[in-house]
Amino acid sequence: MRLTPCNVHFTAQPDRVVYISSALYKNLNLSGSKSVQLKLGKGRIPATVKRINKPGRHLYLTSGVRNAIRIPKAGAIYLKNEDGVVQLGPLIGVLSDGRGSSASPFGARTGFIKQLLKAGSKQFYIFAFTPKDINWQAETVLGYFLTENGTFTRKSVPLPDVVYNRLPSRKYDFSASTNLLRERFIRRKIPFFNWSFFNKSDIYRILERDQVAARYIPEYHVNPGREMILEMLERHQVVYYKPSAGSLGKGIYRLSMLPQRGFYARYRKNKSNALLRFTSFNSLYRMLHAKLGSSMRGYVVQQGIQLIEIDGCPIDFRFHMHKNGSNKWVVVGIGAKKAGRGSVTTHIKNGGSLLTPERALSRSFGDRHGEVLEKAKKTAILLAEAIERQHSHLLGEIGFDLGIDQSEKVWMFEANSKPGRSIFQHPSLRSEGRSSVEHILEHCLYLSKFRRREES
Repeated sequence: MRLTPCNVHFTAQPDRVVYISSALYKNLNLSGSKSVQLKLGKGRIPATVKRINKPGRHLYLTSGVRNAIRIPKAGAIYLKNEDGVVQLGPLIGVLSDGRGSSASPFGARTGFIKQLLKAGSKQFYIFAFTPKDINWQAETVLGYFLTENGTFTRKSVPLPDVVYNRLPSRKYDFSASTNLLRERFIRRKIPFFNWSFFNKSDIYRILERDQVAARYIPEYHVNPGREMILEMLERHQVVYYKPSAGSLGKGIYRLSMLPQRGFYARYRKNKSNALLRFTSFNSLYRMLHAKLGSSMRGYVVQQGIQLIEIDGCPIDFRFHMHKNGSNKWVVVGIGAKKAGRGSVTTHIKNGGSLLTPERALSRSFGDRHGEVLEKAKKTAILLAEAIERQHSHLLGEIGFDLGIDQSEKVWMFEANSKPGRSIFQHPSLRSEGRSSVEHILEHCLYLSKFRRREES
């Protein structure tokens, strides 16, 4: 199979004829064919082939062909001929939800989606859509395409070759309707990544089963009872009590035990940091039960780690991982997050600040900071590979929250299948943000089986 770039043009003729320049006809190895099956995404139609004497690789599609198979636009695109089926594309769909305006149909995610569509449109057909935009009976999608002036336009196209899942809500992501949607894509053999949000306890169990990866996981217990929380405090003095399905640092408690001084709980309350002291563990546990009630069954308790610090504030690191065009895990961006004063987490919304990893590590390790960073990168790749080996669905992107202690040991605290992109707002990390987008698009090409290949 040969992958060939070409230029697509539209004509007003109503019949189903495909006009192909001689060079393109040869590149596609059509060898005297007078008709082809033309394919876009999951759409497919027969069409008559006519050769034309025009230099370069050009494909002219009549309105009869364009409308029947729903070609979204003219311009540069890839073609491949596989067993007599000529496919245009790839056709990539970005799945999100839509509650915004016509100018900003995906709410807070619109900017990122525009960035994806702008970069991807230079290479292939790419659109964004919501679950309600799919017509399963007709096997079409009413997608949002980006125009040259940066506005959205709606076009109906066949089901895509690949779906990149950016549904932002855990509640919706785990709903029965979304499960059905995913199954429908898989039944049609359409690659769908990333499958859903990770559950903390599931990821811990996955990594625990891997002998090498397990050494980077702090001690944790799922749905711990009163005795287990106390036992963890006695063993580690500091623990984190957090929801297994949580995100953005919500619902996390930092619990500590200081001999002769009592027990402490630090948490986020009404957009500020709260610290409570208790004379006994029983009183601390009663507070947790009063605040959380039955939701305590969805919590984990995790060993606290003495991380490197700047100005007395702990530092952790977001490693933004991607699959590349060769289906290998790579580290694309790293942001160092410094906790705000009195904050339970390093989240920027909770008073944290963003630094480059070089600046953060040089404060603790001096000239050796580069060596420490390389060790952490190798660990992140090892962890991504371990998760993928045990995960039953396609992954293309992971955000790790990693910590490094004073002895240079790397610890994995969180793994996110749909990581936020706040680290790329740092001026020194904007190029990494662009690289992240390119890696997403490269992986879409890989999954669609549209592999780039130099023409001879």
